[in-house]
Amino acid sequence: MDLLRVGGGVVLRIVPKLSVFGFLISASVSFASWLGARSLFRVWEFLKGQEGKTEKTMMAMVARQGRELQRYSSCGRRLVVGCIPYKLKKGDPCTEGIDKLVQVLVISSQKGHGMMFPKGGWESDETITQAASREALEEAGVHGNVESKLGRWMYKSNRYNVLYEGIMFPLNVKEELPYWPEMEVRKRRWVSVAEAREGCQHVWMREALEVLLTRLGKQVSNA
Repeated sequence: MDLLRVGGGVVLRIVPKLSVFGFLISASVSFASWLGARSLFRVWEFLKGQEGKTEKTMMAMVARQGRELQRYSSCGRRLVVGCIPYKLKKGDPCTEGIDKLVQVLVISSQKGHGMMFPKGGWESDETITQAASREALEEAGVHGNVESKLGRWMYKSNRYNVLYEGIMFPLNVKEELPYWPEMEVRKRRWVSVAEAREGCQHVWMREALEVLLTRLGKQVSNA
């Protein structure tokens, strides 16, 4: 009987404490859920006001991570797809030259320095042009028309010291998003062709830029 009374006393002392602890947890979860609901509501209200851009804006909220779906060449090299986001200014190419009429959008590395164009791994659940468009969205926060391929280059990864195959496309920019997945780790800015030639840290990207300029020069001249 004494053991029962002692046991009962212990249980009676512990149960109220457990009850209070459980109440605090429940209250905390409820409060967090309330905050989450308010945040989601605000996001939804923002998206509803985007005039038909809801799908694009939602796509811009999450960047892909990992390499589970990564494509590789027949030689085992990682396939990387990139694009050169550009826009044309009004002017006469005969007097100004195509270099003066083209602006390109460059981004920094994730460490915040350097100058490059958006690029990333081509994954197995997307076409090559979808990959180019996705990288532009994730890294630079732009939408546009992906045009015909500029070329394919072999380059060495500075991080892993292995060869990759890079395929580049032009992206004629039609929309710039105010928020995009990697805005906290990358900077973006429009620059002249001269600035891109001087500042772009990848030789193969500079070569792709020259291919684009040659193509645009012919298109503008024939227009």
